[in-house]
Amino acid sequence: MSAAVSGKKKSGPTYDVIVRDVRAGNVKPVYCLMGAESYYIDRLSDFIVDSTLKAEERDFNLFTFFGAETSVDAVINAAKGFPMGAQRLVVVVKEAQNLSNLDRLEFYLRQPQPSTVLVLCYKNGVLDRRKKIAGMIEKAGVLFESPRIYDSQLPAFIREYMKRRHLDIDAKACTLLAEYVGADLNRMAGELDKLAVALPDGQRTVTDELVERQVGISKDFNVFELQEALAQKDIAKVGRIANYFDKNPKANPIQKTLPALFRFFSNLMLAYYAPERTERGIANWLGMADWQVRRNVLPAMKNYSGTKVMKILGEIRRTDARSKGVENPSTSNGELMEELLYFILH
Repeated sequence: MSAAVSGKKKSGPTYDVIVRDVRAGNVKPVYCLMGAESYYIDRLSDFIVDSTLKAEERDFNLFTFFGAETSVDAVINAAKGFPMGAQRLVVVVKEAQNLSNLDRLEFYLRQPQPSTVLVLCYKNGVLDRRKKIAGMIEKAGVLFESPRIYDSQLPAFIREYMKRRHLDIDAKACTLLAEYVGADLNRMAGELDKLAVALPDGQRTVTDELVERQVGISKDFNVFELQEALAQKDIAKVGRIANYFDKNPKANPIQKTLPALFRFFSNLMLAYYAPERTERGIANWLGMADWQVRRNVLPAMKNYSGTKVMKILGEIRRTDARSKGVENPSTSNGELMEELLYFILH
């Protein structure tokens, strides 16, 4: 996946650079794959294993540890071994953030085994770059950071993922997926794989109709139509959609509706700060398609002030807490949504 969708600008090699180097045979003795976005960590770890060991070589040359279930000494002892019938020995430490006394790896990093590839999968956090071990990893191998991506980067991820499968996806389908699935890249990749398999013979473009059918987005009313009705301040339509949601809670749970509304009004809040208040300027600022800005954002900017949007975001947070039982002994989810939508519209 492109570095363009792997998060904020950071030091160190990108996902694409690491993949290119490994494919070219430029394999380092140690990789520390760290960060909040597990998708790239998992993909790189699997790619390094697949690229350095044949399937028949793995029984004797692939060691996999879990941070909470092993020790640094066990990892070091495995890494100091020699390959059997293969060019390399590969040692993978999953959940390396749970490995106690990680600093003890310094003893190994002073002179890593040339024939060993040590892969540390350090999730949900990063090594302190000021520490000696971080510098030693960078000197001996690769220190890669995979931060969580922004919602505005999801369309680029989706398009590039499908491009790698030699497929296209239309703008509306891309937006539906980004809004409905959210920034869980592992789940997103799974949904995109399902869509690729479901394409009829001879069709190379994923459409919004296919997304609705395969991903399970309701054809009757869905959260995207609710957003559009709210943007237009169409009180009658909002009421019909809310009533439909209340009668079909399994298809439209409040736990999916609230995050989608929060993203919508968060983007609306950001739109007020766009350097250029044109359709194209706001689209570039938010990382959205022009049609999406034209259909929802511009109408909403006319109907809601920045102050009102700030209050709406606060009320969505409050509703979310109440839906989880905070200061709410008896109000149903349907009633909570009704109260929230009334607050938004008035």
